[in-house]
Amino acid sequence: MTAWCCTITIGVPLSVEPAKPVSHPLFQEASPPTFSEAMNACPKANIPNFKDKLHEENLYLITEEGEQGRLPVWILSMKENNTQKRPAVVFLHSTNKNKEWLRPLLEAYASREYVAIAIDSRYHGERASNISTYRDALISSWKKGDTMPFLFDTTWDLIKLADYLTQREDVDPTRIGITGESLGGMHAWFAAAADTRYAVVVPIIGVQGFRWAIDNDKWQARVDSIKPVFEAARIDLGKTSIDKEVVEKVWDRIAPGLASKFDSPYTIPAIAPRPLLIVNGEEDPRCPLAGLEIPKSRACKAYEDAQSIHNFKLIAEPGIGHQMTAFMVKEASYWFDQFLMP
Repeated sequence: MTAWCCTITIGVPLSVEPAKPVSHPLFQEASPPTFSEAMNACPKANIPNFKDKLHEENLYLITEEGEQGRLPVWILSMKENNTQKRPAVVFLHSTNKNKEWLRPLLEAYASREYVAIAIDSRYHGERASNISTYRDALISSWKKGDTMPFLFDTTWDLIKLADYLTQREDVDPTRIGITGESLGGMHAWFAAAADTRYAVVVPIIGVQGFRWAIDNDKWQARVDSIKPVFEAARIDLGKTSIDKEVVEKVWDRIAPGLASKFDSPYTIPAIAPRPLLIVNGEEDPRCPLAGLEIPKSRACKAYEDAQSIHNFKLIAEPGIGHQMTAFMVKEASYWFDQFLMP
């Protein structure tokens, strides 16, 4: 387990509380999305009366003290053969969305005999009270330094989720995968780097070089994705515009080590020899491909040293920016089937 976990209260024993389905999921967007062509392209088994055979569970895991220590978990699986241990895949949503948004993926994987799991990341979904909850948490993190809502707090939740999943009777503890889109891709990457129980890993449009972006003046698109916290920092630092210094200070404050020892050149190779597929867009300004050259080369060496080079792959889809596509969703699906299915 890496050092960031030590910043979080760990004295609370893991416990489970019942929860109810969410009828009106909260999106922290002015115009919430209604349909994802990419997610609906995920391979799905043709099962008659599928909805009747689908088992849905809603629960809370208590991962630490406080309001944000209640981790909402949503699990879909098939009712049949529920005495048999099956592979599981954890799905993680992007910024401002929620676990319910991921239903097409969960249903597709459940239809193929996976246990499919989604959570609300910190200050999202059931862990948000209004449309600005996540933004406000990021600004509070900058000003007070008391939480790490951007990446590390959800990584802690995912470690505790692994504690829970490995105890379930229907989950094979050696066959747990993790994937996510954008912010969820970052969460998948960091969770896998911190916890080897995530056996197969597919971050989608999430892996990037934070230090590289600062050094090469390519930080703007990533900063724009959560701009209010950088604007708050700019004002506090007496700057007339957001610059390299502001960016570096924000990362050091809200995610210490993100642009140094926890950056992709160090944490991506740490996933070896477990199967790792990185899927990005070739033109993605938030995850510039040039910033992945060093982590890619170091990962290749780590996988070669472990005699498992076939377990690592990086795909950059031509002509695609910061967008999860049907191609990416299908590639992720094939990767999990290859390494998690018997």
